[in-house]
Amino acid sequence: MNSFQIEVTKKLLEINTIKIQPNNPFTWASGWKSPIYCDNRKILSYPETRTYIRDQFVNVIKEKYPEAEVIAGVATGAIAMGVLVAEQLGLPFIYVRSKPKGHGLENLIEGDLKPFQKVVVIEDLVSTGVSSLKAAEAVNNFGGDVIGMVSIFTYNFPLAKENFKKANIALTSLSRYQILIDLSLEKGEITRDQIDSLMEWREDPANWGK
Repeated sequence: MNSFQIEVTKKLLEINTIKIQPNNPFTWASGWKSPIYCDNRKILSYPETRTYIRDQFVNVIKEKYPEAEVIAGVATGAIAMGVLVAEQLGLPFIYVRSKPKGHGLENLIEGDLKPFQKVVVIEDLVSTGVSSLKAAEAVNNFGGDVIGMVSIFTYNFPLAKENFKKANIALTSLSRYQILIDLSLEKGEITRDQIDSLMEWREDPANWGK
């Protein structure tokens, strides 16, 4: 793990963007039961954390994708952070809707994207990767060239790894599930008795708790 991943995870825990409740699980929109809930939108309300995470995105993009010409944010969770990153890098910004707008030009992509421009997609949270990869596909279909994706947090589901591999898109996350679990255990927010259940969920979230 990278030192910045540990620091980002600490900051997410400090402002309570992530809640872990293995004994009182949340229900996702998909119907899956989950021992964890992640609300990265709260980051925007904490200037110091917001700036730190922006800077880590900038560092990753400069290091891995120096050829990037456009930053794309996935609506709606990654729009604000994407704008901050694009501003810091001095690059154009676009965002990708989950579905085309129902009126006017019915745009799926908002902003100006020129053919063959190299795009880095910013996502706030990656679970199965399906919605994130749909956004990347939309950019490619529009004529852009997605060269990579970066996210604030990933659950590291095996299904997500498989989906990104099939799409041939690299994902870099500033924080990930295993680091979260390790730090939460260290802080006493979860117990060792809960670890097995938490890791079972990560391996098979669709059937966990049934």
